[in-house]
Amino acid sequence: MQSKRTREEWERVLSSELWRLDEVDRDQIERRIFIPLLLSYYDLPSVVRRCFLYCAMFPKDYKMGKYELVKMWMAQGYLKETSGGDMELVGEQYFQVLAARSFFQDFERHRFEGMKFKMHDIVHDFAQYMTKNECLTVDVNTLGEATVETSIERVRHLSMMLSEETFFPNSIHKAKGLRSLLIHTTDPSLGAALPDLFKQLTCIRSLNLSESSIEEIPNQVEKLIHLRHLNLASCRELESLPETMCDLCNLQSLDVTWCRSLKELPRAIGKLIKLRHLQIDGSGVAFIPKGIERITCLRTLDKFIVWGGYEKESKAANLRELKNLNHIGGTLNIRHLGGGKEDASDAAEAQLKNKKRLLRLGLGFNHNQDNGNLIEGLQPPPNLENLTISRYEGLDLPNWMMTLTRLQELRLDHCGNVEVLPPLGRLSNLERLELTLLKVRRLDAGFLGIEKDENASINEGEIARVTAFPKLKKLEIWNLGVEEWVGIERRVGEEDANTTSIISIMPQLQQLMIHQCPLLRALPDYVLAAPLQELEISMCPNLRKRYGKEMGEDWQKISHIPKIYFYDT
Repeated sequence: MQSKRTREEWERVLSSELWRLDEVDRDQIERRIFIPLLLSYYDLPSVVRRCFLYCAMFPKDYKMGKYELVKMWMAQGYLKETSGGDMELVGEQYFQVLAARSFFQDFERHRFEGMKFKMHDIVHDFAQYMTKNECLTVDVNTLGEATVETSIERVRHLSMMLSEETFFPNSIHKAKGLRSLLIHTTDPSLGAALPDLFKQLTCIRSLNLSESSIEEIPNQVEKLIHLRHLNLASCRELESLPETMCDLCNLQSLDVTWCRSLKELPRAIGKLIKLRHLQIDGSGVAFIPKGIERITCLRTLDKFIVWGGYEKESKAANLRELKNLNHIGGTLNIRHLGGGKEDASDAAEAQLKNKKRLLRLGLGFNHNQDNGNLIEGLQPPPNLENLTISRYEGLDLPNWMMTLTRLQELRLDHCGNVEVLPPLGRLSNLERLELTLLKVRRLDAGFLGIEKDENASINEGEIARVTAFPKLKKLEIWNLGVEEWVGIERRVGEEDANTTSIISIMPQLQQLMIHQCPLLRALPDYVLAAPLQELEISMCPNLRKRYGKEMGEDWQKISHIPKIYFYDT
């Protein structure tokens, strides 16, 4: 009812014929429950209704992932691209409609899925009722009676939740029209059942074998000519994918994340020109095959490994192959930079700055390389929100870093030759900063970005307002040889002969963590004045001596902080 704005709309709901239905289900209890759900259901746009009903294929209390569900909707052809956005954006909009109407509940933020959620049991019963046996869930307890009320031939979307002791049922071969199949089992016999399964169920569009114990995908996967979505995530024993997989011309998404034993992708993966999502993070995949540049539909490529060994060099893609993949969005981690023959021109040819949808970028270098020129060519788009630079051995951080005005999180990790930090305090949207194993010895006004600007034009009597790190909420410092963390010489509101300066530094800082900085002697005044809620100091003997509760001379300067932790290890 939240979308009903007029009296007439409310009266129309009140007078709906659905309230006077004589029979909705087998008993009065379900009738009374289902009628309000029917009203909400029929109030949905028709395109959203079928997306909701599709969720009846999952077991009760099943935690669905938002990104996974949208890809499954996409595989069924429920989402159409519009002038206003991609299929993925349309799916996000449908999800928001269903969430707003309380068809989904128990929402949890999730690192990889964006959101995890469930359906209430009654809503799940309603969805299964409305699908008229097109969706079925089979578990170890209902395996023998699964076809009593549901003809397996009519099932279109099937979930099988089997135990290790349960043999894979051959009766599934009767479901010739099956379009979605989710199998959750640790049964080792599943691998032997797959060849016949693929030959019999050729209409499948979405296949989820995640967390199973299969060791390989058989060549017969080529029979699944309609397959659009293949989820093999966390199949930790999976060692190989067949070249025949590259004949799946309709495949839109492939997920092999956390497949630790998988070392290579199929060499001809460039043939999958409709592929939109390729996820390999956490897998054992050592390089991206040549030809990836042909998959210009890619929206997700979470990891790109630059191969540094000569053995696979003829098979591996170069940075240049990223050039035309301008639809890539979300997260991209580039690993082993500087480990091969790539140079600054290769990096520039990747044209990361043209990938406007990219929000999170990780640049991982090989140690013992001078990567200064290489990193300059890897300039990301200005709307980047999250940046990680690790194992970089150059002397200076890239010039483009300070152009990232929308950056919210920055991690500098194992950048062992960097002695001077850029004026990071000028990154006006930065909320989290993590500094690990840098060569920095001093954090001063240059780090804050408030050093005196000789060219600044400030008229007499004017107030100069300066804010460094205006949105920073969390700061972590690890293993720095920093000796001095300098405060500000001019206090807030202090005047000189001509002007008044109002300086605000880290006005929103809530968490500060300092680990293994044995030379650091004191915290700056602006940190002590920040609205800290948590302070954690470990293996910093000088700081413990100065601020420790038992004997610290400056304990009173931090005693107001609600959570204070000191650790010696």
